[in-house]
Amino acid sequence: MATTNEVLKTVDGEPLKVSLARAQRRSRMRAVGLVAPLLLFLLITFLFPIGEMLFRSVQNPEINENLPRTVAALEEWDDQGLPPEEVYAAAAADLAEGAKNRTIGRVGTRLNYEISGGRSLITRSARRAAGWEPPYKEAMIDADEDWGDPAVWLTIKRESDPYTLSYYLDALDMKYTPEGDIVEKADYYQIHVDLFWKTIWMSILITFLTLLLGYPVAYLMATLPLRYSNLLMILVLLPFWTSLLVRTTTWIAILQSQGVLNDLLVWVGVIGDDGRLQMIYNEIGTVVAMTHILLPFMILPLYSVMKTIPPSYMRAARSLGAPPTKAYIRVYVPQTVPGIGAGGILVFILSIGYYITPALVGGESGRFITNFIAYHMQSSLNWGLAAALGSILLALVLILYWLYNKLIGIDSLKFS
Repeated sequence: MATTNEVLKTVDGEPLKVSLARAQRRSRMRAVGLVAPLLLFLLITFLFPIGEMLFRSVQNPEINENLPRTVAALEEWDDQGLPPEEVYAAAAADLAEGAKNRTIGRVGTRLNYEISGGRSLITRSARRAAGWEPPYKEAMIDADEDWGDPAVWLTIKRESDPYTLSYYLDALDMKYTPEGDIVEKADYYQIHVDLFWKTIWMSILITFLTLLLGYPVAYLMATLPLRYSNLLMILVLLPFWTSLLVRTTTWIAILQSQGVLNDLLVWVGVIGDDGRLQMIYNEIGTVVAMTHILLPFMILPLYSVMKTIPPSYMRAARSLGAPPTKAYIRVYVPQTVPGIGAGGILVFILSIGYYITPALVGGESGRFITNFIAYHMQSSLNWGLAAALGSILLALVLILYWLYNKLIGIDSLKFS
């Protein structure tokens, strides 16, 4: 019999503790190897793009890289009045070199985000810079009087920093003054904040409507006999077999002034032919189309939860004297909260990030902030502002997710 001080060994003479540690290490390595492809996929397709977006929202290399002499000379300027001759000489050299290398357009585009006409000022001056002679201060002001405006030089100096908060200020309808103070933009320039609130409000409304319409359908699917519930399941999944573009354009045909729904209302006498309703290219069109598109994402989580609720609970409540309505509200509905939470989060996050459907049926009043992000990515090419808008939208979603966790608890979610 082994004593208490004797070391247990395997059949090949190796200490049992060492053998077990090696086996556990191999098991962990095997688990890491199995999970590694998924982690790599998430890193490449999720974490890296988000990190790139966050970095681009503060990245500001255009002026620093393409006007190096000017940036160095402006460091010695005290921000009072106009810069000295050395700054103008450095700017003339940078403009001439930028025109020769064809990189000056980047400076003009970046400056145009901060100063109206900034691109024209830079490109026009760059074409003439090679012919300027000392004194450069007089030559540049004679070429364009904007070079005699201290605000231009203050803006160039401020935006020469490799990193900036200008894009975030623009996304929040604020801006820097030439002196570096932060102020609100004029009322007619304030569009982004209102769009953020409209996007959140319409997403909440769409989520509520999908719950209102999807709850009875999910209940029927969970309680009807199998042959009927399978038919309902096919009808719920049928939209997934149809292109998103087809579903959206179908709503255009239904909701337009001369569309199916207006024709039906005129035919039954609800409205006159001259009083047709405008239900497309506005908020109504966006809400109706997106509610239809996202309805299955609410029904399926609800159904998966309702299917697990034993019918005996309702029978027990009825046998104890509870009326059907009270038994349903007090016994059945609380057990579906995990499905409501899962479907609500799923629909809300999907709707807040939609841009195809609002772009097609939303017109001017029914567009989301995502449509402006797409515009800045594809048309204006202001990727910094698009990244800032996307980062703020991501932060809003995370805040709402945190609030949901505090109020209800994320542990109550159930997707299947």
